[in-house]
Amino acid sequence: MNEEADLRIPVLIVGGSLVGLSTSVFLGRLGVPHVLVERHAGTSAHPRGRGNNVRTMELFRVAGLESAIRDAASVLAGNHGIFQTPSLAGDEGEWLFQRMDEGGALARISPSAWCLCSQNDLEPVLVERARRLGGDLRFATELMSFDADPDGVVAVVKSRETGEHTTIRASYLVAADGPRSPIRERLGIGHTGPGDLFHNVSVTFRSRRLADAVGDRRFLMCYLTDPEADGALLPVDNRERWVFHLPWHPERGETLEEFTDERCARHIARAVGVPDLDVEITGRAAWHAAERVAERYADDRVLLAGDSAHEMPPTGAFGANTGIQDAHNLAWKLAAVLGGWAGKGLLETYDFERRPVALATAARASGRSAEHSHPGYDPAAGGPPAGGSGGPGGGGPQGGVLTVALGYRYPRGAVVGTDPDAPAVPGALRLTGEPGSRAPHMWLRRAGERISTLDLYETTPVLLCGATATTGWYAAADRVADLLSVPLVCHRVGTGPDAELVPEEDADWARVHGVEPDGAVLVRPDGFVAWRSTGPVDDPEATLRQVLTAVLALD
Repeated sequence: MNEEADLRIPVLIVGGSLVGLSTSVFLGRLGVPHVLVERHAGTSAHPRGRGNNVRTMELFRVAGLESAIRDAASVLAGNHGIFQTPSLAGDEGEWLFQRMDEGGALARISPSAWCLCSQNDLEPVLVERARRLGGDLRFATELMSFDADPDGVVAVVKSRETGEHTTIRASYLVAADGPRSPIRERLGIGHTGPGDLFHNVSVTFRSRRLADAVGDRRFLMCYLTDPEADGALLPVDNRERWVFHLPWHPERGETLEEFTDERCARHIARAVGVPDLDVEITGRAAWHAAERVAERYADDRVLLAGDSAHEMPPTGAFGANTGIQDAHNLAWKLAAVLGGWAGKGLLETYDFERRPVALATAARASGRSAEHSHPGYDPAAGGPPAGGSGGPGGGGPQGGVLTVALGYRYPRGAVVGTDPDAPAVPGALRLTGEPGSRAPHMWLRRAGERISTLDLYETTPVLLCGATATTGWYAAADRVADLLSVPLVCHRVGTGPDAELVPEEDADWARVHGVEPDGAVLVRPDGFVAWRSTGPVDDPEATLRQVLTAVLALD
């Protein structure tokens, strides 16, 4: 393919919502030049996609964004849990769960916590950071066509403001262009899964008196179950700005035009239980809850991420989080391949790792919709049964959520020493250093600074070994890094003059990571354990060389 190009760039991202913008931030952190195009003129104006789970917040922490995101989310920092009630007018109702981290157990396994930040508040934070990191973000710019060859992709984009066409030559194209992805359709990639499950209309409105009915119940979401006016109420500022999800049944011939301001206002007042409630409708947007996963995540130089690769119901806030985690998995692999320290085969592991996670997570999201009786969802009409395909964990409406959000793992892919037939989401949360799992968190001191082990992982592979070990891991890592031209960093953990990292409170790093004091743990740039040696080996240099060659597809 010899087309003239106006611009040559390593990566072209198509789609500027949460996943595309996160891809830009992660690539920018890794020094990968890229262009992002988004057909809309700006970021989302609708408060949606707001539950950022603990794993996503860990990723944003390492990217230096956690503080800015929590500042953007501060108005709802005191809201927790999901409440269900026939109306807000009386004292009826129950908490499906009141706190994600009852008892503070999460602090023992993560340096981060869940964060309620709506998409319209989060996206500007991502835009600002992506541009500061050198990302070329082009809003009001539409992908018109693309063609791929063995060496890359040639895309034509058009400015919707000026009509100007630009031809971009990219080594890789990341398709973050949403659930109706034209790129995926152009590639002929199909779906698995049951498809559409239910439909809602999301209505934004103002009401000054609604806060009185809500009282001191500071929920993330309230399911209102009046059979004549059910729906889901979400606070935007706890004072006068709110969102309400109304059931919509297009399968019965119901059209969007029927959702007039008057109808929506009546429905909300009836659902809340205050007939004369002041309701000023300020906007509406239809959305479709579906369970679909792409049959494959890549077509040579084109890679799918986010909703273009998977759709899942919003219950549990799994969808956007899974997409952001796609972006993080993909970013380091693109950086490694483009940087010449991994083979192109590393990118093939993106599908092996992320697609099973999406399949398990989408099933769990559908199960939660059934468990919560989400407005408009009738599992008996074709969806999965309550708790049935809902995945691991069990234990009622809140069972297994943290296992899905934080405990997913990669049995196959850029890993060594895993069981390839193990499930992507296990039956219980285990973060004890097994290959394929998210590396354990523990607090350390580095040159007097308090950090988490997770703060070590972003730009390079990292090998952890004991500060007093005599097995030669540290010297071997240095030699193998030079031999393979891989930016491998080795840290000695423990006490004494050779320790770069000192665990707090006399914690045992080896026990936390499931190895003996003379063992070693190799962690990928995305914070997942690639391999570990529980004890010493006869030839650490040969062992490390073999492992890194396999993990980074260097054969």
